[in-house]
Amino acid sequence: MADNDLEAVRAQRLAQLQSQYVGGHNAPDKQKAQEEQMRQQEEIKNTILSQVLDQQARARLNTLKISKPDKAQMFESMVIRMAQMGQIRGKLDDAQFVHILESVNAQMPQNKNTVKYDRRRAAIDSDDDDYGC
Repeated sequence: MADNDLEAVRAQRLAQLQSQYVGGHNAPDKQKAQEEQMRQQEEIKNTILSQVLDQQARARLNTLKISKPDKAQMFESMVIRMAQMGQIRGKLDDAQFVHILESVNAQMPQNKNTVKYDRRRAAIDSDDDDYGC
C-alpha cells in the first residue's frame, strides 16, 4: 500500500472532521452526520483491506466475520494498523493471514465453556417406577 494513498485517506478524514466540528449541527443533522461518518469509515476500512488482502485471505476474513465477529474486528484493526505503519509489503496471502490470526488468538481472552452433567439427578427418574410388575 502506497504512502500517498494513506496520506490521501488521512487528509480526507481530517477535512471531514474539521467540517463537522466547524458547523453547529442540530440533533437530526448530527445523527445524520454521524451515520455518514460511520459509513465513510467503513468504506475506508474496506478499501484498505482490499488493497492489503488477496482473494483467499479476503474470503477467509468474510467467513471469520460470520462465525466470530469480535475476532474478525480485532484482526481487521490489527491489519489496518500494520498497513498504516508500513509493516505490510504487498498483499497478504492465506498463510500470512493464518499467522496474523494466530497472533490475534493469542491476544484474545480464552473462554472455556464446560457442560456439567449431573448423573445422580438423571439416575433418579420417576418414570422408571411405572413399568414395574
